[in-house]
Amino acid sequence: MEGWIECSLGDVITLKRGYDLPHKERKDGYVPIVSSSGISGLHNKAKVKAPGVVTGRYGTLGEVFYIEKPYWPLNTTLYIQEFKGNHPRFISYFLKTLDFASLSAAAAVPGLNRNHLHLLPVHLPPLPTQRKIASILSAYDDLIENNMRRIKILQEMAQNLYREWFVKFRFPAYQHTRFTDSPLGQIPEGWEVVPFTEIADVLSGGTPKTSVQEYWGGSIPFFAPKDAPESFYVTNTEKTITEIGLRKCNSKLYPKDTIFITARGTVGKVVMLSTDMAMNQSCYALRGKQGISQLYLFWATLEQVDYLKKNTGGATFDTIVVDTFRRMLVAKPDNDVVVQFSQLIQPGMELILNLLKKNTTLRRTRDLLLPRLISGELDVSELDIAIPEKADE
Repeated sequence: MEGWIECSLGDVITLKRGYDLPHKERKDGYVPIVSSSGISGLHNKAKVKAPGVVTGRYGTLGEVFYIEKPYWPLNTTLYIQEFKGNHPRFISYFLKTLDFASLSAAAAVPGLNRNHLHLLPVHLPPLPTQRKIASILSAYDDLIENNMRRIKILQEMAQNLYREWFVKFRFPAYQHTRFTDSPLGQIPEGWEVVPFTEIADVLSGGTPKTSVQEYWGGSIPFFAPKDAPESFYVTNTEKTITEIGLRKCNSKLYPKDTIFITARGTVGKVVMLSTDMAMNQSCYALRGKQGISQLYLFWATLEQVDYLKKNTGGATFDTIVVDTFRRMLVAKPDNDVVVQFSQLIQPGMELILNLLKKNTTLRRTRDLLLPRLISGELDVSELDIAIPEKADE
């Protein structure tokens, strides 16, 4: 591999600890605040110029974040103060291949010491090859980011339509509808105020014994609150169980389009299944009753999250109990309006799911390429790659 060099990480970059920024000193703005888990807020003042590369010093280790505009790295992070002539985007991918977790485990005090990191032996390609590798990998990340923007727009459109029809009651031909008083205020005539449990079955989950090996590692996705994604469709889970494991726990195998809501600890995350799944006891599964579609039920549940969060119980931590759903009143709409709404948003929901699946494939391909490109196993030095201006900044 011509031009590649053996050196220490400190010869390639200079790492520096981030800066304190207490919550009381933060002011509204557009500057990303970067913690060990990524962008965690916004501020009105930047501490470091772009482009930036940040990794966790304490807390979440091993995650590396590339920041494209001026930012504020928190003191739980290490950021790159100097790139020493190397390509910033390449360096962000390069750091992803380092085993930070093992370096932390070997230390007397858990966490990353920048002085120790600077001594790491590394193998680095010349700048032209760095540019090509960064261009290849960033093409995947740019596609993923573009798909996420489209997903966000589609979600906002569906949510706005739900609120227009079922909160503001501006559904088709609403001008010709009479309104009547109810415990929730005025609602369209023919609608009725009912407990949430009259529009949905609230079902429970359970976990097979973790000590029994034959219960785990099967083909059945097993949902836990930490599997809840940024977008509302769940496409995969960290753990799986076997058919025997399913029979040995209180969870059913819930079908595609079932709604899960997290109910303990972190409460109020609402997701829809893209495939059949089981779930643990920290969640509830929701299935619409007669005339209530799952698409309508999803947005109706999401609209009630604030109520659910404010009405939790539990002696030691926040918990949504079944009685919370029984006490929660909702306006049950006319069936025809539910059908119209569901038919209208279904194409957009299907597009969201397809985009999420595409992103899963893009991430998988990128992650397979990453170590092979960074190590030089795949040689790109002779490839004629057009490097976008943005990637070469």
